[in-house]
Amino acid sequence: MFESLSDRLSGILDKLTRRGALSEADVSEALREVRRALIEADVALPIVKSFTDKVRNRAVGQEVLKSVTPGQQVVKIVHDQLVEMLGAEADPIDLNAPAPVALMMVGLQGSGKTTTTAKIALRLTQRDKRKVLMASLDTRRPAAQEQLKVLGEQTGIDTLPIVAGQSPVQIASRAMTAAKLGGYDVVMLDTAGRTHIDEPLMVEMAEIKASAAPHEILLVADSLTGQDAVNVATSFDERVGITGIVLTRMDGDGRGGAALSMRAVTGKPVKLIGTGEKADALEDFHPSRIADRILGMGDIVSLVEKAAREFDEEKTARMAAKMQKGAFDLEDLAEQLKQMEKLGGMSGIMGMMPGVGKLKKQMGEANLDDKMIKRQVAIIQSMTPQERRKPELLKASRKKRIAAGSGVDVAAVNKLLKMHRQMADMMKQMGKGKGGLLGKMMGGMGGGMPGGMPNIDPKELEKLAKSGQLPGMGGGGGLPGGLPGGMPGLPGPGGAKLPGLGGMPGMARGKKK
Repeated sequence: MFESLSDRLSGILDKLTRRGALSEADVSEALREVRRALIEADVALPIVKSFTDKVRNRAVGQEVLKSVTPGQQVVKIVHDQLVEMLGAEADPIDLNAPAPVALMMVGLQGSGKTTTTAKIALRLTQRDKRKVLMASLDTRRPAAQEQLKVLGEQTGIDTLPIVAGQSPVQIASRAMTAAKLGGYDVVMLDTAGRTHIDEPLMVEMAEIKASAAPHEILLVADSLTGQDAVNVATSFDERVGITGIVLTRMDGDGRGGAALSMRAVTGKPVKLIGTGEKADALEDFHPSRIADRILGMGDIVSLVEKAAREFDEEKTARMAAKMQKGAFDLEDLAEQLKQMEKLGGMSGIMGMMPGVGKLKKQMGEANLDDKMIKRQVAIIQSMTPQERRKPELLKASRKKRIAAGSGVDVAAVNKLLKMHRQMADMMKQMGKGKGGLLGKMMGGMGGGMPGGMPNIDPKELEKLAKSGQLPGMGGGGGLPGGLPGGMPGLPGPGGAKLPGLGGMPGMARGKKK
């Protein structure tokens, strides 16, 4: 979402950090570029003006001009102002009210209200252990109620039975009664939308609000609609009174201006962001982490949180036991690759690593995409169980069979086997105890999980990030906590290795047949 804005701002701020001293003219010139970048990203003009004025007032003061590292001071000021514009602290959905707590979803047609309703219901069920009832109040759109019912069946969330002929207010009243009788903690009210804001829509929303007395009214806005999403938010807030915003399609290629403007214009917090089509593709909106991503500082805290959710503890424990013995076969490698996929693949992981965002273009030129992981898993799955456990059995004839079965050439199979040998050697060194590579890799992180994922509390990690003490944030080659600095075998353009990607071996790509 913020890729083009991130590229522009990173380029502007890099020029400042490379200079030993800054004059007022240098800061003013950089801020003109920042202003242009924000306007091009579709941020509301009054917000851009306010943002650049605040940065200028702080950046031309004594704290910058007399600083040892003036360029980095300006970067910090821009970061702090971005966080302030986005809302300072994360503001999750408030469930602190007598059960059943009603959450009313509002927004225009096509913004993703019904899908988001199901996503939030699943999140509250799995993460907060709440019993949730979903009810569709959309009597206008054909099959809208059936759509929510199907989503409820797919996710295992209860939905209010459909009764033909009832008005939205009657359905809301029936949902609240059913929730009280059924012992539900939360009621999700999915209201109707329009293609544009009109008076009948606002009257209907006000009537539902009066009937159900929702604790939260969440506006679902499509982040790809740009400035119009901000106008929609303002209109709904004035007429209905929203308590928070959920931005959908944040994984799209929009310019991100709506997300940056929404909080500042409405004064209402962005609570959640939709990051994909899957039922679990919903994230809390953390202003400081979004600011980090925009400025190319990565988001290691979110990556660790995601790893903690996605990694299978039993498999991880088995892997740790094998590591201690120095054993690592091709089945273990396949498991590691699948775990990388769960974390969002190569691009997802790299995008969250501090200082690695600038390498994305080089990765693109080197043809390193997320299909590479799938291709490597396919090669391993084309082997027999015996071959996976004993790679030394793989002679020329077997390699030809595996290549044909996985749709690659023999060279790709050889590259995978070379990568496995490198990793197996690394695991043997790890198994030598605390004094070996394992001790160095996990130094300063208080232990860790195989696969290089630090086993620490994300909240503690966030505190370190805020205080500037997080290792690896200074643009060094290593990942936080002394994890090895990269993934060897990632060829850059012209065969050169990409800098800082030198520790998880060999993601070379075989040609498709």
